[in-house]
Amino acid sequence: MLFSLEDKRIKSIAEILGNKTSAKIIDFLSDTKEASEKDISDKLKIPMNTAEYNLKKMVQAEIVEETKNFFWSPKGRKIKMYKFANKAIVISPKSNRISSEIKQIIPVAFVSGLVAVALKFYFNTKSIAESSLEETAIYATAKSVDVGNIANAGNYWILFLSGALFAILAMIILKIVSYSKHSGWEK
Repeated sequence: MLFSLEDKRIKSIAEILGNKTSAKIIDFLSDTKEASEKDISDKLKIPMNTAEYNLKKMVQAEIVEETKNFFWSPKGRKIKMYKFANKAIVISPKSNRISSEIKQIIPVAFVSGLVAVALKFYFNTKSIAESSLEETAIYATAKSVDVGNIANAGNYWILFLSGALFAILAMIILKIVSYSKHSGWEK
């Protein structure tokens, strides 16, 4: 989640992160797969309405998410389950420059993913074709061939994707370092 200091949502996030009860809930949910308001209330020894109030604010700020799971109480009430959103929060002094630069990297990541999928498809198809030709040659010549020597071309897409992700990460780090040097963050 990328925010500038001018973003209206930053105030609610600051309130949530500055609230001790919210911090306890975030801490609890980060160690737990999912929990209900009652689970949180019991475990943290806080009133149920306090847990409900804080969870509502955290869901609105997208720090906590409602899961698809739920259960019914003995009184027939639907009990929601919550989990920690596990998102990084980046706050930059000015929204235009760094957020626009990071957003420029998104198409590069998308294209890299598409190329990796295309490479996987290409090499899987090529491997199947080579395997078929190899089997035909075995039957035609009636000689034994080591099938383990068939080209292992299926992992090239993983190497490409790893390299692309490394390059994208390096670009992000360089942009942040460059931005921090020019904006005086290191003072």
